[in-house]
Amino acid sequence: MPEEIKQGKGWQDDELDMIVADYFSMLIAELSGQTYIKSRHSAALMAKIGRTHRSVEFKHQNISAVLDELGMPWIPGYKPKLNFQNAIFDAIDRFLTSNPEIFKAKPISRPSLPVTAEVFVAPPTPKASGGEIPDRLRRLVVKFDPVERDHRNRSLGKAGEAFVVNLEKYRLKQGNRSDLAKKVRWTAAEDGDGAGYDISSFSLEGSPRLIEVKTTNGSARTPFFITRNEFEFARQMPAQWQIYRVHLFATRPRIFTIAPPLENRVNLSTETWRASF
Repeated sequence: MPEEIKQGKGWQDDELDMIVADYFSMLIAELSGQTYIKSRHSAALMAKIGRTHRSVEFKHQNISAVLDELGMPWIPGYKPKLNFQNAIFDAIDRFLTSNPEIFKAKPISRPSLPVTAEVFVAPPTPKASGGEIPDRLRRLVVKFDPVERDHRNRSLGKAGEAFVVNLEKYRLKQGNRSDLAKKVRWTAAEDGDGAGYDISSFSLEGSPRLIEVKTTNGSARTPFFITRNEFEFARQMPAQWQIYRVHLFATRPRIFTIAPPLENRVNLSTETWRASF
């Protein structure tokens, strides 16, 4: 159908399925380090469905926005943009349901350590009022729960911890504290989970720093689980304990920190209960 006829008309399911599939083909290439050219993908798609470049680019940004809510990486250059057409949620649902392996996509190798001035960023600011997500998107987030997905992805968690261990050693060496860098300890790997933190490190002044690492391939706003043990340990050791929230891990890892009291820094809500007799 010519574009002049399609202008002002909503995207059809077949068009949405094509652009979602093409978007994920580019995303997989991005994560695996393969070369791809976005403009060529857009041109080929425009030829198939008869939409303008502007329309295709905007829909790409819509897809990025949905993936951002799902705690998934999105293609750099397609900055998330709202104003969704509800049908995009169904198209993404169809693709992810048919291609569950996409959740296991990860880089071939970890990116090299950036300078610490770049990797450590400020925590996200509270969302402005009126920022409620559409009900259909909310149901999609529940179906492909990013919090549960990250929590169960042990390889992601271990990779994030290894990244922070190396980063802490690098940070201390750059601060002329090679003596302390040698003492950084990956507690979770050496002693197992349950200590209430993952890594034992230090400030440049030598003060103990007990780090709980929370890793996601999603954005800074992706929620995460905190165990009762971690919460209680944070209360007991508020001067030493902190969360390193590693985000955008699959593309350009960034970290913000959260120090106790946790209830003053994040919104805490009960997700599970322990049942006993």
